[in-house]
Amino acid sequence: MKTPDDIRDELFAIAEPLCNEEGYELVDIRYLREQSGWVVRAFIDRLGGRSGGISFADCERISRELSAVLDVEDPIPHAYNLEVSSPGVDRPLRTASHFRRFVGHTARVLLTEAQDGRKRFKGRIEAVAPEAYDDADDGDDDAPDDAPEDAERDPGGGSAPGEAAVTIRVDDGQSFSLRIADIASAKLVPDWDALEHHAGGGPEGGDAENGAPPGAA
Repeated sequence: MKTPDDIRDELFAIAEPLCNEEGYELVDIRYLREQSGWVVRAFIDRLGGRSGGISFADCERISRELSAVLDVEDPIPHAYNLEVSSPGVDRPLRTASHFRRFVGHTARVLLTEAQDGRKRFKGRIEAVAPEAYDDADDGDDDAPDDAPEDAERDPGGGSAPGEAAVTIRVDDGQSFSLRIADIASAKLVPDWDALEHHAGGGPEGGDAENGAPPGAA
């Protein structure tokens, strides 16, 4: 029997290339059970961090196309609702390129295992290593031709060469290097003061915070 993690992996394998072909990045996808039942929630953005934000029409388009593919592939053995939205102001951070794009911003990070006696970190994103190239599968074109084939395919941190890690500087001034492979979840902490200056132009990450209407599948 497939576990929720197995199904989420299948959903990524199906949805990510579809989004990329249509000019979008699949920022994250979640498969979870809520009070109303099972939900597949996809977060999309412009591919390569291009400006313009995500509109309601963008969400509807991907929702319609993804729903059709999921009907054919049938990775989920029961009824569910599909929801597609922009990442929002507290956007998920999943890959090295996500963290690199928001260097200087504040993030909350939860690790799968404790490091230095703690699993939760909140602080400024200082750096992402290695810096020579980016994730191979995120739609960016930063990877040089001679980048190691396994680099960031098996992401990590610490001092091992080729492993991906993000440096977080917490409020007391300490800096921690966290292996991206060890991160259970991470998201931006909204800078409300900065957002107030952009009121009327939409928050960073898209204009369609509520996304397309849920569609039962």
